[in-house]
Amino acid sequence: MLARTLPPRLAPRLARTSSPSTSTIRHARANSTASSALTAVKIVEVGPRDGLQNEKSVIPPEVKIELINRLNRAGLTTIEAGSFVSPKWVPQMAGTADVISRMERVPGSSYPVLVPNLKGLELLLDLLAKHPPGAGTPPPTDEIAIFTAATEGFCKANTNCSIAESLERLEAVTKKALDHGLRVRGYVSVVIDCPYEGRVSQTKVRDVTKALLDMGCYEVSLGDTVGTGTPAQVRALLETLMSGASAMPAGKLAGHYHDTFGTAVANIMASLDMGLRTFDASVGGLGGCPYSPGATGNVATEDVVYALRDSKYTTGADLDAVVDVGDWISKKLNRRNASRAGTATLAKRERKQIEKERENDGGAAESIAAKL
Repeated sequence: MLARTLPPRLAPRLARTSSPSTSTIRHARANSTASSALTAVKIVEVGPRDGLQNEKSVIPPEVKIELINRLNRAGLTTIEAGSFVSPKWVPQMAGTADVISRMERVPGSSYPVLVPNLKGLELLLDLLAKHPPGAGTPPPTDEIAIFTAATEGFCKANTNCSIAESLERLEAVTKKALDHGLRVRGYVSVVIDCPYEGRVSQTKVRDVTKALLDMGCYEVSLGDTVGTGTPAQVRALLETLMSGASAMPAGKLAGHYHDTFGTAVANIMASLDMGLRTFDASVGGLGGCPYSPGATGNVATEDVVYALRDSKYTTGADLDAVVDVGDWISKKLNRRNASRAGTATLAKRERKQIEKERENDGGAAESIAAKL
């Protein structure tokens, strides 16, 4: 049991709970959000961080800044802007301080950054001290994200420590961040399958998620890092997390679904039915995971926005504008655009342009071609 390996002050948080109860789940869903916000879906755009960190080529800060600015203009108001990690381990995240200092900062938008340890947090706090908010000018960021995993194997590969050690480190980071007025969001990786241990225990996911919420995270994002999850598996996991004595409300949970097997959008739909209203997505389907060989990027932002069109859910994002951003950054990185909705929209535009040109030339091109 996970609680046996934890420090004494954390062990009580991971005690076993009773089996899932249908009435408990209904209660958790009913209290997940105010009725006036039931149709609002929040997209956390993770392309500038989770999307770019696995790229092989060096990405100039100017490109990262322009990506964030374009995403903001496309109607995305929560954009994960980078991470304060050692460039030795994640070279693509070098220059995050420069990026969040120079990017456009729109009032009402949030630009969280990933912070793995106290050293990273201290670097961020030093930066914030140099850039105090002014009249109408928000600070570079007011939120951090922390991360751990639901299996020992993945945690060891990703953070070089056990789950218990990871939680102990993160508790110190969270406390200091909260003391300085920063909001803290948590990530749990490999909530369905693990590349090192196979199928992941739902109770382990529950215990780690509960520990992050208890230490002060306002929300925990559940990562299907390998991208093997199905709607049935996601439902079963959420039922476990939202049931029993330590039931977590849907409003405290978010979905982070990679699209390796093409089920990410379906998993989001299943999560919406369970009451979740926040989902991570990456423009153009950018990303992957260096510790999960074969895993593709996060679900494409364009695909999520398109899937929710003409439904009772709203995202606030402009689909055409997001498609433009996905096309732009894919070309900048010289990579294939992984968004199905994005590539389909671009192809439709191209067909319309060809048809318009044919109308304008009166069919002359076809007549000439027929004579040759």
